[in-house]
Amino acid sequence: MALLVLVWAGIAMATDHRIPGPAATWEQALKLFSDPFYSNGPNDQGVGWNVLASLERVAIGFGLAALVGIPAGFVIGRFKFLAQMFNPIISLLKPVSPLAWLPIGLLVFKGANPAAIWTIFICSIWPMVINTAIGVQRVPQDYMNVARVLNLSEWKIATKILLPSVLPYMLTGVRLAVGTAWLVIVAAEMLTGGVGIGFWVWDEWNNLNVMNIIIAIGVIGVVGLALELLLVQVAKAFTYEEVKS
Repeated sequence: MALLVLVWAGIAMATDHRIPGPAATWEQALKLFSDPFYSNGPNDQGVGWNVLASLERVAIGFGLAALVGIPAGFVIGRFKFLAQMFNPIISLLKPVSPLAWLPIGLLVFKGANPAAIWTIFICSIWPMVINTAIGVQRVPQDYMNVARVLNLSEWKIATKILLPSVLPYMLTGVRLAVGTAWLVIVAAEMLTGGVGIGFWVWDEWNNLNVMNIIIAIGVIGVVGLALELLLVQVAKAFTYEEVKS
């Protein structure tokens, strides 16, 4: 971190401070965070409101993706013929750029906010579908043989055998998905406008306020790191290791 700050200071000096240095940026950050929740109208709000607006969109889009993607991953992984049907579609749609989905959302939903949520949904669903399906397919065959011998129902197979085995894969998919969702919302908000951290970055660029843009980059990184660490703790809480005697 010290080396990064030194490099940053050197770049600021080399560009004749067109890129603000660490000291000036730190002073500006203290001013911004002294009142992060001020509101002077829809286009002039504190950084706190912008972060909360972005997190709200991420929560809705990510939650909808989890509700659809995790059950879909279970079904695709459980039944081979469904995997053969849907794998080509997933392989085709997964690499599509997030911003390519945004115009479709604007066309269908006729609003910037639902279009941004739609973009988060469609981009964050694939890691959950793929990882959950892979986890189901890697459940040991011995477990499934025992289930057939005991004549277990499909519901009991899913809840008693598949879910405990698939949970680590599923949580990995969730971690990847929330990182994708946070990346997507920043880009989407730059185009849709309104309140949000992405719109704030773009608005500060239009005002040629490079110092606030650098601060926004730091805020985006810190929030993304916090989301990642939170999900790591959740994954540890629900991952069980075999105890050896």
